[in-house]
Amino acid sequence: MTSQGQATTLARVDAEDAAAAGSNANAAHFVFVPLREQGHLIPAVDTALLLASHGAVCTIVGPPSTAALVRPTVDSAQRSGLQVRLAEFPLDYAASGLPEGADAGDSIPPEHMWSYYRAMALLREPIEIYLRAAHAAPYPTCVVSDFIHPWTTELAANLGVPRLSFFSMCAFGLLCHHNLERFNAWDGVEDPNAPVVVPGLERRFVVTRAQAPGFFRGIPIPCWQEFADYIERARAEADGVIMNTFEEMEPEYVAGYAAARNMKVWTVGPVATYHQTRTTLASTLASRGLRACAVDADECIRWLDGQAPGSVVYVSFGSISRAEPKQVVELGLGLEASGHPFIWVLRNAGDYDEATRAFLGELEARVAGRGLLVRGWAPQLLVLSHDAVGGFVTHCGWNSTLEAVAAGLPVVTWPHFTDQFLNEKLAVEVLGIGVSVGVTEPLTFQAVKKEIVVGREVVEDAVRSVMGAGEEAEERRRRARALAAKARAAAEVGGSSHTNLLDLVKRFQPGAARGAAVSQM
Repeated sequence: MTSQGQATTLARVDAEDAAAAGSNANAAHFVFVPLREQGHLIPAVDTALLLASHGAVCTIVGPPSTAALVRPTVDSAQRSGLQVRLAEFPLDYAASGLPEGADAGDSIPPEHMWSYYRAMALLREPIEIYLRAAHAAPYPTCVVSDFIHPWTTELAANLGVPRLSFFSMCAFGLLCHHNLERFNAWDGVEDPNAPVVVPGLERRFVVTRAQAPGFFRGIPIPCWQEFADYIERARAEADGVIMNTFEEMEPEYVAGYAAARNMKVWTVGPVATYHQTRTTLASTLASRGLRACAVDADECIRWLDGQAPGSVVYVSFGSISRAEPKQVVELGLGLEASGHPFIWVLRNAGDYDEATRAFLGELEARVAGRGLLVRGWAPQLLVLSHDAVGGFVTHCGWNSTLEAVAAGLPVVTWPHFTDQFLNEKLAVEVLGIGVSVGVTEPLTFQAVKKEIVVGREVVEDAVRSVMGAGEEAEERRRRARALAAKARAAAEVGGSSHTNLLDLVKRFQPGAARGAAVSQM
């Protein structure tokens, strides 16, 4: 383990380089403590970029494994003149019980998550020492922490600055989770698949405990229950909330969550618009995606250019979930039978057995010119923004859902775990832009292993429903286009998200932050 002094020195390298570009003593200085998982990390970094583009100083802190993912983005931002810094701190593997290097892969193995969170909490002291040092000037004015880092409550308190919880999810889902717990909706409910009406909402939404267990509430291990309580206390004690959503999409749920928590909520999304307003999408794919794409962006554009407008369906299940071999076959055959051109992203495709890999090769040969299989990461923002794309088969992760909204695309919803089921309800039941494949139980992180396969006929019908020419499909597309227009307006000067970003930068300037009333406005 590297000592605290060495950790501070390691962190100083990036900070001194950034300081050479100059810093503004009167600027708000936001310290971002993101979660490493892609669905949390990408929007947190994008939010830091947006705040920096409005004059703030932003320091992103984390272990080397996180820094390695973020560094290309920070380097690019610094070259464009933004005051975004990166400070990295080695994890204490021995003290936390985390196997050395366990955080170096695509994601933290589930069996090591508890130790990883403990290791992250041990970074509080070296981060605090670093932020107090003169080379980190200006002095921080606000800590912006992923809600899964409750230890940042103590970090912010010791620094004497406010702390905001960062959520890479929608207000609808957060309010549902809050009300289910607040009103003890699960009391006496033994069956995890028993339907329960979400209390405290004007509209009627039915969920199951398997779909909405609460954050870390579904793990029957005492340490995780204690961690869930710790997270809840930290959320309740926060000085405000930043969300990657926009007010016009879910106004009643943004207001409802602010009222339920009795704190100010800043909606700043869709934060991915940073890459569309600052420069072209194609030139920012590598840095924003935080991963090397398995297909060349220019090759992808050329393939899409050869397809009719609105004809292509894009298929991706995000950075965590992975379809079982039987499901791969059914999904592939359903896409083929739909008759629509498609781009299908298969994460870790090389890990499938020989029979599944052979099936994919045969499918690829049959649909040559009409189907593009991407084995690895794809330039998703670029794909979704192309005129040839007309629909998105998604796992309903919030980043993907919001990117579909921003692109004006209807979705086929295929949730895999927890908040994805609530995101599906927002897309299908609230916004009216989605068609469900009918999955009602978790496919990933199952408490008890269970085979759940969506058949090829269901896939075919869902794709044709979203991509079809009937009045229902056209109305779905009209609603999606209208939401995209609202998303663009929110991000433009005078829009709700733009205004909230400016308010954050002003409210947390030196002096203003100490006496700022960050209660609900």
